[in-house]
Amino acid sequence: MPTVSMRIDESLICAARTAAKSEFRTVQGQVEFWAKVGRAALDNPDLPASFIAESLMSLAEPREECAPFVPRSRTEAMQA
Repeated sequence: MPTVSMRIDESLICAARTAAKSEFRTVQGQVEFWAKVGRAALDNPDLPASFIAESLMSLAEPREECAPFVPRSRTEAMQA
């Protein structure tokens, strides 16, 4: 993917550096992730940003590591 250089405020880079360490991303990856969350939040103003962020992270997970979705009603019926 082609890259583009741009100027970003140093305080945003410092915040991205801190967040990137805790989320195991590069600083560039963290800024890109925040941009994706922001774009999706603007496109879906009715959804909480935390839901959007978690949804984007789950889409990035390898499919082999994903657990299948089981509705609660089905789990409760199976336990009864």
